[in-house]
Amino acid sequence: MKKLCILFVSIFLFAGSQAQFRKVNSTVTNAFTAAYPTAKNVTWKDNLTNFEAQFDLGGRHTVSKFNEDGSWLETEQDLAYTNLNSAVRDGFMKSKYKDWHQRQIKQIQQKDKATVYRIYVSKSDVTKRYLYFNGQGRLLRDPVTI
Repeated sequence: MKKLCILFVSIFLFAGSQAQFRKVNSTVTNAFTAAYPTAKNVTWKDNLTNFEAQFDLGGRHTVSKFNEDGSWLETEQDLAYTNLNSAVRDGFMKSKYKDWHQRQIKQIQQKDKATVYRIYVSKSDVTKRYLYFNGQGRLLRDPVTI
């Protein structure tokens, strides 16, 4: 029975790893090149439901996702706190998290949605949260401890 379980797990893992290696089609790469003609150091990842391009754009790490048909889904880009617009900085400074350590900031653009800013903060090694702000600096959701 143990050998049979190991065999099934091995087959499942092998099949899953094979699905990760679909070739990115030219429709997707053409859509990416049209959207980001100055992208540098591009690498692709197959997420099974979409393709993800990781690249540098203007000196900032960026991740963009596309459907198989080349439709853009979303883009996340690293930001420094000083590069946030003043409304988002003000919103953060007025929040109860203003004294928490800012670990990572991302600008997130999604198809048919307004841009949001995700600020990953921590109070200690144990208490960490993702804060989501809109472009006007309003905290969008009550964060969950990570």
